[in-house]
Amino acid sequence: MLNTRTSPASYQLALQQLTDSALPTGAFAHSLGFETYIDRGLVSNEGSFGVWLAAFISQQLTYSDGLAIRFLYEGADVAGLDAHVSAQLLPRQVREASTKMGGRLIEIGTEVFPSPELEAYRTLVTTGQAAGHQPLAFAVVARSLGVPFEEALGAYLFAAVTSLTQNAVRAIPLGQNSGQRLLRRAHDGVAAAVEQVRHLSWDDFGSVSPGLEISQMRHEWQRARMFMS
Repeated sequence: MLNTRTSPASYQLALQQLTDSALPTGAFAHSLGFETYIDRGLVSNEGSFGVWLAAFISQQLTYSDGLAIRFLYEGADVAGLDAHVSAQLLPRQVREASTKMGGRLIEIGTEVFPSPELEAYRTLVTTGQAAGHQPLAFAVVARSLGVPFEEALGAYLFAAVTSLTQNAVRAIPLGQNSGQRLLRRAHDGVAAAVEQVRHLSWDDFGSVSPGLEISQMRHEWQRARMFMS
C-alpha cells in the first residue's frame, strides 16, 4: 500500500489528486443552481456569474460544506454528521448531487487512498446508515492522509469553485480567459470562507440564503437543462 502520510510533500500530492478537475466524480454535470439564474437572465456574463459565485462561496460552501468538514475534523460522529448534512440540504437535486459525487469519491478513495476511517464510512453508506455526502467523503480521506484542516478546507472550496467556473464557461458561455479571471477573483472569497468557518457554530450549520435554495429547487422543473442540478 502506498504510504502517503510520511511528509507534507506526500500529502500535498495526494491533495492535488483529490481536488484535480480530472477526478471523475461527475462534478461537470452539476451547476448547483446557477443554471436557473441563467434561464431567468440574471446570470449572463462574467460579471454576473462572478456575483453569483461570490454569494455561493459565502453561503452554501461556507455554512454547509465547510462546516461539515470542520465538524468532522473536530471529531464529530460521521453518521450523525451525515444525517445533519442530508437534513439541511433542502433542494432534492443538490442533496442527490452531494451523494452522487460523494459516492464516487468514496469509491475512488477506497482504491487509491484506503484507510480504516474511509472503510468505516463506506460501510455505513453501503448498509444504508449514511448517505455518503461529498464534503464528508473528502474530509474523511483528507484527515486520514494527515492533511491539516485549513489546507484541506481551502483546497476543497477552491476545487468546488473551479468545477462551477468550468461549467459556467460552457453554459453561459464564457471564454477560457474569463474563467481564469473569475478563479483569480475568487481567491479572496475562498480565503474569507476558510476564516469564517473557523468561527461558526452548530447553530449556523445550513444557514443558506432562501433565494439560493429556491433557485436550486426550481431547476428541477426547468424546461431545458444542461446540468443535473
